[in-house]
Amino acid sequence: MPWQNLIITVPEHLAETIEARLESAGALSMTLGDAGDTPVLEPGPGETPLWPELSLTALFADDIDLAPLAAALQAEYGLAASPHVAAVPDQDWTRAWMDDFKPMQFGARVWVCPSWCEPPDPHAVNLRLDPGLAFGTGTHPTTALCLKWLDVHTHDGDRVLDFGCGSGVLAIAALMLGAGEAWAVDIDPQALTATRDNARRNDIADERLHIGQPDAPGTWRADLVVANILSGPLIALADTLCAHVRPGGRLLLSGILETQAEATAAAYADRIDWDAPVTQEGWVRLSGRRIDDA
Repeated sequence: MPWQNLIITVPEHLAETIEARLESAGALSMTLGDAGDTPVLEPGPGETPLWPELSLTALFADDIDLAPLAAALQAEYGLAASPHVAAVPDQDWTRAWMDDFKPMQFGARVWVCPSWCEPPDPHAVNLRLDPGLAFGTGTHPTTALCLKWLDVHTHDGDRVLDFGCGSGVLAIAALMLGAGEAWAVDIDPQALTATRDNARRNDIADERLHIGQPDAPGTWRADLVVANILSGPLIALADTLCAHVRPGGRLLLSGILETQAEATAAAYADRIDWDAPVTQEGWVRLSGRRIDDA
């Protein structure tokens, strides 16, 4: 069945009102995007900020005449730009979505493979992971940077803490690379659910992977602490993360923009001996070793 989109540029203060109007007119789904160039990079906890000007795309069935609705919205809300209608060709959406995700290699040994694809190298470390509710499939540079590092630096028997685990990809990858035990912690219950599901999909035994809220590990110390979150939280959590790294252990941080790398590293400077930072597509990975007497 073909579909059509009604695309409207709206100011932020009218977004909720117009969304409700579109829903009552039969919209099947709605998507909000940035209509200008004002990215929201790091919202505070509990915040859901919107752009000052939004592109609102509403999906409708093809048999609805959207011209009267578009004209009414323009007249009632004084929109600066006229809403326009775009045809959405019919296709196998499940197939199209699946085609966007292919096996990806990170370093020499690690592949992340969706469940519907055969691993290109059956002898590699093949992590089965499907896109889902929680962040972390390897498609984003911040995750890719961490997986490449883990491929080289994970040691047999390592104790690992994945702080802000998202999908659990980093903790699970470390265990599949030979780490002995890991904690995966996150404040988001959906992330914990996703991590459990992904651990089962990859045959990770419960006794090797512990999953919980950030306070669950208590005073547990790790050979490696990894946190792929955002610069602001990484700076705020410096004491917490360092407390979980054993003396001489390693810290791996990601989710940091190039402009934020210096300030993030400085928050740990008296406790972590940093390696040279590594950059990919504007994102930075910081890795280093805890100073023994820190």
